[in-house]
Amino acid sequence: MLIFEGGSAVSRFRVNKLCNQVRDSLTGLGELSARYLHVASTDRALSPKKRETLSRLLDYGAPAKVRSIGREILVFPRLGTTSPWSTKATDIAHHCGLTEIVRLERGVAWSVPSTLDSSAVEQHLVPLLYDRMTESILSDRESLQLLFAQSEARRLATIDVLRAGRDALVEANEQMGFALSEDEIDYLTQQYLCLGRDPTDVELMMFAQVNSEHCRHKIFNAHWVIGGEAMPDSLFGMIKTTHERQKQGTLVAYNDNAAVIEGQLGCWFLPDPISGEFIRTPEPLHILCKVETHNHPTGISPFPGAATGSGGEIRDEGATGRGGKPKAGITGFSVSDLRLPGLSMPWELPNMPNPRQAGALQIMLEAPIGGASFNNEFGRPNIGGYFRTLEVACASDSHQVRRGYHKPIMLAGGLGNVRGDHVYKNTMPVGAKLVVLGGPAMLIGLGGGAASSVAAGQSTESLDFASVQRGNPEMQRRCQEVIDACIARGKNNPVITIHDVGAGGLSNALPELIHDSSLGGEFVLSEIPNDEPGMSPMQVWCNEAQERYVLAVLPDQLDEFESICNRERCLYSVVGTATKSTVLKVNAGAKPDVTHESSVPDSVSEPIDLDLNMLFGNTPRMSRSVERKNDSYPELQLDHVSISEAAHRVLRLPSVSDKSFLVTIGDRSVTGQIVRDQMVGPWQVAVSDVAVTSSGFEGYAGEAMALGERAPLALIDPASSGRMAVAEAITNIAAAAVEQMSDIKMSANWMAAAGQPGEDAALYDTVRAVAIWEMCPELGIAIPVGKDSMSMKTTWTMNGTANSVVAPLSLVISAFAPVADIRRTLTPVLETSLDTVLILVDLGAGRDRLGGSALAQVFSQIGCEGPDLDSPERLTGLFSATRQLIGERQLVAYHDRSDGGLFVTLCEMAFASRCGLEVDLGSVNDVLPALFSEELGVVLQVRAR
Repeated sequence: MLIFEGGSAVSRFRVNKLCNQVRDSLTGLGELSARYLHVASTDRALSPKKRETLSRLLDYGAPAKVRSIGREILVFPRLGTTSPWSTKATDIAHHCGLTEIVRLERGVAWSVPSTLDSSAVEQHLVPLLYDRMTESILSDRESLQLLFAQSEARRLATIDVLRAGRDALVEANEQMGFALSEDEIDYLTQQYLCLGRDPTDVELMMFAQVNSEHCRHKIFNAHWVIGGEAMPDSLFGMIKTTHERQKQGTLVAYNDNAAVIEGQLGCWFLPDPISGEFIRTPEPLHILCKVETHNHPTGISPFPGAATGSGGEIRDEGATGRGGKPKAGITGFSVSDLRLPGLSMPWELPNMPNPRQAGALQIMLEAPIGGASFNNEFGRPNIGGYFRTLEVACASDSHQVRRGYHKPIMLAGGLGNVRGDHVYKNTMPVGAKLVVLGGPAMLIGLGGGAASSVAAGQSTESLDFASVQRGNPEMQRRCQEVIDACIARGKNNPVITIHDVGAGGLSNALPELIHDSSLGGEFVLSEIPNDEPGMSPMQVWCNEAQERYVLAVLPDQLDEFESICNRERCLYSVVGTATKSTVLKVNAGAKPDVTHESSVPDSVSEPIDLDLNMLFGNTPRMSRSVERKNDSYPELQLDHVSISEAAHRVLRLPSVSDKSFLVTIGDRSVTGQIVRDQMVGPWQVAVSDVAVTSSGFEGYAGEAMALGERAPLALIDPASSGRMAVAEAITNIAAAAVEQMSDIKMSANWMAAAGQPGEDAALYDTVRAVAIWEMCPELGIAIPVGKDSMSMKTTWTMNGTANSVVAPLSLVISAFAPVADIRRTLTPVLETSLDTVLILVDLGAGRDRLGGSALAQVFSQIGCEGPDLDSPERLTGLFSATRQLIGERQLVAYHDRSDGGLFVTLCEMAFASRCGLEVDLGSVNDVLPALFSEELGVVLQVRAR
């Protein structure tokens, strides 16, 4: 083991901030300093020349302050894991000829004055120095050997169902965090008794991931009974009807990793596979649409949770059809009150921290940077998003219920392009080679699919640790370069079909890959690239190491595919072959040990031997019998509120206030195809309604995307919150030159606390309102893609008291559409040199309802009646009218009315334009509702005739 001192690891600003946090608790703290410490594990000695090369490689960044004499606290990646930095640095070292290096790792060495009391340091300082979910504290430099400790391979385990029956599965379910339902336990018990053998832990973990709520959307496919009345449709069935009614313009819906909608004719700019020369290929650029959430990992460990959330959504786009190209992203966050130190707000409630989850402020300090860093390093601009804080005390059944986002929403979405020949996956033939592309297996993210399917706090802390992931965007970039090279081959693309590796790891991705073609597969576990030889077969098969894809390649094109991977220095391995039978067999490659004498025959060398129909086809369908619960809240009491006080409070609400801190951390120009990002005007103010990209480098065709989200309204009327989210997405995307309403396709991300009284029925009613009754049928809009997260409740016990925070039903709508002319995109920037007027188009028809508004929130109220889309025809009329005005070039500026109402809409237009406004509200009865109600509407700047 070699140790190399590095440069400064933490900025002076952050060191001072840390010192201020603990100065009162640690008298005589003095100065802290932090420097990088690099550790190299080698299999043989480095020559002096190579040692010098390594030293130069590790000499980067600002020089560290000379380390003072005192106690050294070492912070390194969590023992038993490999950091993204380690993976990249080791690879670079190998390419520099330093093949003696087995692994490089980096940590931070903090120097603390030795005069400080050790127990006080442990209690007050050490917890602030590291993230316990992803890092470990080492006591001294001798302990650095633990970073590279190799344990013996863990054994294959079997669960003794033949002898102990159902009870054995119940115990395993609790200990290993499978999150199996009672029906599933019964189903598995019966299946293995019929097979006459015990299940292996690999098989059970695989079944748990494949059939988790996260992966199989059991609630959305369930049979529903509400108030004793059987409902005719499932949630997913209702959403599918939107596509059945409006198929025009949608190429792929529901059956791939992303939706595909028809794009404009343009030019693909791709390298010729033979000459390498970039050439223009005229053909349509169809549009990929996908929006994911990564709520559980972000709540546990914000930076890696948000990073891998963005990474997973990017992989979904790349793994659509036979390969797609991600282009631009959007990110969103919903959290509880921030409680900024020294800047408490009058509406913020007393803090109820959950010790097993990150707080709202920590999430918003770390998660946006995690998402932005992955997008930046991968090379995708992030050009849209939203941010909401909400935490309220609701009186319900004579007791208080805290509603908020202790379990956050982390939204990651985006759009891309796919070639016409690659829109649909091909059916793989028997004998196709099955490949894992990307990073090696590592013991991270184990059981994440099941972990994210239960309410926060219901799993054990060790399982929360196990489900944390880590991102390596540079590795994903390499994978995308391989996919891009395959895309450039057009009809000769060697990829038959492709899936990304997400929840459940290979245990979900590989069975899904072969099941799509109604085939089976034979796999060799030892062929899976593996950075941690000590993992058990279950851990190798089921871990959620990121930046991986699985794909099928014909044997006669395998050499071509391998040459592409080698050129891009992208790790790959042929791990299996497609077979005619529908049986999934996984051979260990070497006979593993087992934990007890069992009925598993010498198939112990086959950790998995299952028919895919048992895995996918015959699991019991969920039934949900629930009741409606109508909460009512008192009317708003705002008689004492002045306009000045209302304005100051509303503008300080994070959902309304300046979002530039979420924007400037991300690259918004990479690709050269960004037309409209969040920042508008010469002063670059983050108030844009819509994100717009160009289809290619020639012409004016492009794509638009926008968000809609009105979750606070769900506390009053869940169905209205759904209608308003859809309508807001439309009023936002209308700023782009989308030609007709039916061109708009939507992704619906549904978040709910399933099982909480009233929430299930509220979810059903909202889906029905959006998909069946008022919205999509009336507007002619389809929802071809979406995601659900049904565990939005956080529970914990502190000092013997049970605590819980329940998120409101939350629907986030992302709208996507092709754009004929990207030059006609409108912004809120006012043109002050023309003779113009500002017009409010009020779709609320003067009702000015304040329930669920920013104004209500900042005065610690909810209200009894919120805004709603009372007439879809008005929204259709607005959209049609603005299309005509855009075509006639009569509109100069455009901005929708949303959080904060008309007052904030006008303020944002004025801020972006550096001008004042004279506003005539007409003969309104009450100025406060007129200014601050959040009824649907837009403000238009129109040329005076």
